[in-house]
Amino acid sequence: MKTLLKNGTVINVFTGELERTEVLLEDGRIAGTGDYSEEDADDTEDISGKYLCPGFIDGHIHIESSMLLPAEFARAALPHGTTAVVADPHEIANVCGSRGIEFMLEASEGLPLTMYFMIPSCVPSTEFDEAGACLEAEDIRPFYDHPRVLGLGEVMSYHAAAAGDRKLREKIDDAEKRGLAVNGHAPLLSGRMLDRYIAAGVGDDHECSSAEEAMERIRKGQRVMIRQGTAARNLKELLPLFEEPFAGRCLLVTDDKHPADLLKDGHIDHIIRQAAAMGKNPVTGIRMATIQAAEYYGLRRTGAVAPGYQADLLVLDDLERVLVRDVYQNGRKVVSEGRLLPFPEPEGKQELTQTVLHSFRLRELEPEDFLVKERGVCSCRVIGILQDQLLTEERVRKIDFDRRNGIDTGRDLIKTAVIERHRNTGHTGLGFMEGTGIQYGAIASSVSHDSHNLIVMGADEKDMAFAANRIRSLGGGMAVVRDGKVEAEMPLPYAGLMTDRTAAEAASQNEQVRAALRKLGVPENRELFMTTAFVSLPVIPHLKLTTRGLVDVDRQKLVPLITG
Repeated sequence: MKTLLKNGTVINVFTGELERTEVLLEDGRIAGTGDYSEEDADDTEDISGKYLCPGFIDGHIHIESSMLLPAEFARAALPHGTTAVVADPHEIANVCGSRGIEFMLEASEGLPLTMYFMIPSCVPSTEFDEAGACLEAEDIRPFYDHPRVLGLGEVMSYHAAAAGDRKLREKIDDAEKRGLAVNGHAPLLSGRMLDRYIAAGVGDDHECSSAEEAMERIRKGQRVMIRQGTAARNLKELLPLFEEPFAGRCLLVTDDKHPADLLKDGHIDHIIRQAAAMGKNPVTGIRMATIQAAEYYGLRRTGAVAPGYQADLLVLDDLERVLVRDVYQNGRKVVSEGRLLPFPEPEGKQELTQTVLHSFRLRELEPEDFLVKERGVCSCRVIGILQDQLLTEERVRKIDFDRRNGIDTGRDLIKTAVIERHRNTGHTGLGFMEGTGIQYGAIASSVSHDSHNLIVMGADEKDMAFAANRIRSLGGGMAVVRDGKVEAEMPLPYAGLMTDRTAAEAASQNEQVRAALRKLGVPENRELFMTTAFVSLPVIPHLKLTTRGLVDVDRQKLVPLITG
């Protein structure tokens, strides 16, 4: 079957030129571009006044953070022009180990949005984490034989990588000897420490929060992934990268994006659109989201409108606004005039599904579990959260434990806990946070990167226990509680991370949970659930909380709550 797309303007991602030319598709490939006529094709589509470009590739994403199963994520992302993603399943791997990776591979098989995978390198992320599994080099090595596996996932323990840790070195070597990519994750790393990290074999980073940080990495040979997700929104600070000599070394990624934002704003198209609104050339963004991603990951004959390339194509109604009209995947139209065409669900193994569904092991909690056993006024370390960042600050505050056990909503100071939920060890880390806006009640979530233990925070220990037990009974999810009543909740039974609801249903629950946060006093512009999901990740500076207690990320050391 030959299809001719005629009278369109092709975005040439090799040169950045806009070309009026015909494009002939045959057997899932682009047969040719140039002087073709209707006699050369079985079917013709006139795309006069439209733009034709390659399908978008998200260069780094965690499908689990969309809270959608792979097929439903595809339904949500395809209308926005995403035809491929490079996913790191380390969220579900931290809960279910190798079985979680197997589940994601099976659940994404045969979808009209190609899901490539990077195999998790750090499960758990550091020695301070208590995950549901521990994956060594021999555990992940068999996955490299899978045709959709492109390399090793983000090397989060950058201290270990820079120090030449033997076990991590073995994982990196396995990927390198196969000629595969090795993803990075090293926020604020610079100078000699960065040199050692890159020299260990890490080829990219998505954690840059300033242009200067990103430029240093590009000058030292890494590629930089410009991230714009739900909580981490780095696009504005990284806008200078849209100019040469840096633009050619960049990819566009979302990393973690909630379903409400995916449906409301879009996906990679949203990043290009935002950059264009801030004065950058949308063609530059399209190149970052297509050929530059494909070439970095070794996806041959992918990411361009050129002879022999895979016919993953977008028809755009408007270039500046990146309005997606039609989407072709392997030459087959999967979105027509903005409407997703039906496709079948992959058939997964029931045994794998049951493993992923039953992942919560935790006793019922009491308000006393959330009490800090201190008296009087003490100088304490407090986690300070930052707007639109995953970075946190270490702050020192005077806390009066004789008054509400230290909770002081007048100073925006609330209590937080991270509770081990995979093996029912009873391990609980307790601390305080500043900057949430919570004045009443509590919130709880089983989405707590990367080990995904139960994270709870609030202004009242009774509500904290109530919220925690609600998540326990749901088998995972998010809940907002006030005065012993659930204000809103979002069940996430698949590994405590994903729902089997449709994207629209998940987005509705997502919005209800966000709206309920406002009743606790959280400001409108604060995406608290996504932000606080990273409060327990001890590889993002500066102060984090795990089941073992507070972690000074810069020194990779457990530190006490009381400073002196």
